[in-house]
Amino acid sequence: MIYDIRHVTTYGYESPVSFARCSLRLEPKSGDGQQLISHSVEIRPRPADRTQRRDFFGTLTESILIETAHRNLRIDSRSRVSVSRRAPGRTTQGPAWENVRDVAFAATSLGPSSPIGYIFASPLVPVLEPVTDYAALSFPPAGGVLAGAVDLMHRIRTEFKYDPKATVISTPLKEVFEKRHGVCQDFAHVMIAGLRGLGLSAAYVSGYLRTIPPPGRPRLQGADATHAWVSLWCGEGIGWVGLDPTNDLVVENDHIELAMGRDFSDVSPVDGIIVGSRKQKLGVAVDVLLVE
Repeated sequence: MIYDIRHVTTYGYESPVSFARCSLRLEPKSGDGQQLISHSVEIRPRPADRTQRRDFFGTLTESILIETAHRNLRIDSRSRVSVSRRAPGRTTQGPAWENVRDVAFAATSLGPSSPIGYIFASPLVPVLEPVTDYAALSFPPAGGVLAGAVDLMHRIRTEFKYDPKATVISTPLKEVFEKRHGVCQDFAHVMIAGLRGLGLSAAYVSGYLRTIPPPGRPRLQGADATHAWVSLWCGEGIGWVGLDPTNDLVVENDHIELAMGRDFSDVSPVDGIIVGSRKQKLGVAVDVLLVE
């Protein structure tokens, strides 16, 4: 499948901003069944400086510097991506989860694809005993690692409520787990915390999800959104498998990956600092269009 993606981020400031330095992670990755065909980012006001680098996880990160006074910032990202994945079926068992855990802990590589970097707590995903106990119910002794993960994903989908008003980016994981309310970012963090509590390697993935309007209804422009899911290391034979607890889906061709890291703090599409404003209004509009 080939997708055209447009991701527009706008900031409106209460008072003029004299200086802004931002980091952008908006280029979809190539690899894992996905190939970037083209990508561009238009920024207004025009930055005084733009530099690019690859971070530890392999994500292209663009740093921009704006020195022109402004009350509005617009970041317009456009990409074309080809996606062709063959995901394991939901009924795939996979090797025993204890064996996968032991192999991950014995890993000798410290590279970005090594499972060892995704076992331990990270800034937004602490390992909490109640969350570990919750996840453990899906992983009986000698149970298949993928079967357990699919069961955990299904339980989060059915036992947690999607509620955009329940949390903000800074809401602690403990509070999300206790309330059982949140958004895709929260559900991904909860699932990652549970898996890591069991010693399994789980990463946070940011990206896009193709949505299909109800029958007979037009597709609304800008109605899509950025999305988040989990990537679980299932052993050397199967490798990394994407799992979407918000929608109870094994990730295949409707998901387009932007970046992978330990949690949201590693992959935020846009972040940075500004000087000169007390309040700001953020707007995000995303279109994911199937080309062929």
